[in-house]
Amino acid sequence: MTDDFYRIRRLPPYVFAEVNAMKAAARARGEDIVDLGMGNPDGAPPPHVIDKLAEVARDPRAHRYSASRGIAGLRRAQAAYYRRRFGVDLDPDGEVIVTLGSKEGLANLAQAITAPGDVVLAPNPSYPIHQFGFIIAGAAIRSIPAAPGPDFFTRLDFAIRYTVPRPTVLVIGYPSNPTAYVADLDFYAKVVDFARAHGLWVISDLAYAEIYFGEEPTPSILQVPGAREVAVEFTSLSKTYSMAGWRIGFAVGNPVLVAALARVKSYLDYGAFTPVQAAAVAALNGPQDIVAANRALYRGRRDCLVESFARAGWDIPPPAASMFAWAPIPEPFRAMGSMAFAKRLLTEAGVAVSPGVGFGEEGEGHVRIALVENEQRIRQAARGVKRFLESAG
Repeated sequence: MTDDFYRIRRLPPYVFAEVNAMKAAARARGEDIVDLGMGNPDGAPPPHVIDKLAEVARDPRAHRYSASRGIAGLRRAQAAYYRRRFGVDLDPDGEVIVTLGSKEGLANLAQAITAPGDVVLAPNPSYPIHQFGFIIAGAAIRSIPAAPGPDFFTRLDFAIRYTVPRPTVLVIGYPSNPTAYVADLDFYAKVVDFARAHGLWVISDLAYAEIYFGEEPTPSILQVPGAREVAVEFTSLSKTYSMAGWRIGFAVGNPVLVAALARVKSYLDYGAFTPVQAAAVAALNGPQDIVAANRALYRGRRDCLVESFARAGWDIPPPAASMFAWAPIPEPFRAMGSMAFAKRLLTEAGVAVSPGVGFGEEGEGHVRIALVENEQRIRQAARGVKRFLESAG
């Protein structure tokens, strides 16, 4: 008998675990840590959503097994969201599936469409599930740039020409986590053309669709003509409606990929708790005030972070979208690496951040700062950073 399991061998130690352990130990000692590490929203859903959850939960029939694909009303609500937000018409029965958050959906789709030895193109740095969902499924990863610039397509072309076996899947995600890069429709059109020309499936992660700070709303790849021939897109209620712990997400688009995900899920789960799904319908179909309110909330926190940290001596580029800032490590500390810097920031400034190397080796030299504390706490963090920088000379 062995404990040297194949899939566990393919997973490196979880980079964030060490910082999380240090944070927990500091709090156990009574220290006040401003936690800007995990992207865990601190707000609550609107009252009508919570009321719907409670109402449906009182129905004795609501406590039975639900549907793995999601209840019909929720799939229709997501299709209606795509129609009014992106002008995209989806078939709720064949092109929409409910997932237990976008992370579960991405991981299970990887299991559904990946064979051992397949090559998957994924951005580096990126949200870990973009790579490790496929690594767990047995694939090899070839990294491509996270930024949606000219180098993206140059490297994409190299990957197709010089990779054996030829890649089968391309993963993208904008607004991106951790870098907060954004993409426009011209970029998506080029991606779709490339995928159709080279027989690639495209997986688009649009979890931060509604957290943008410019005048133009974030687009969907499915707005591109022909995109549904090659692409599926993941979205989530987590950040838009402050429902992270509810674990409601969606995959929409290509019916072949949606059906593959549905088949795998049918073996693994019975879907989210029915009252949670009913409340998600209320979120999507009801008043949308919270969407604009959350956008304004994160914009205010972004501005507070950039301004207060600059006064403390740490210049951070303002993100154009998402709930994260991708912060270059201050020059005097860059050589120590993002993990060591994050540890020092925790112990000497009382501020927790995520080391950039946890999102891939191309993330080295940066830390991710989550906008999950109020502006008063962000200013408190800036004061801690200022003391740390001054004491370090």
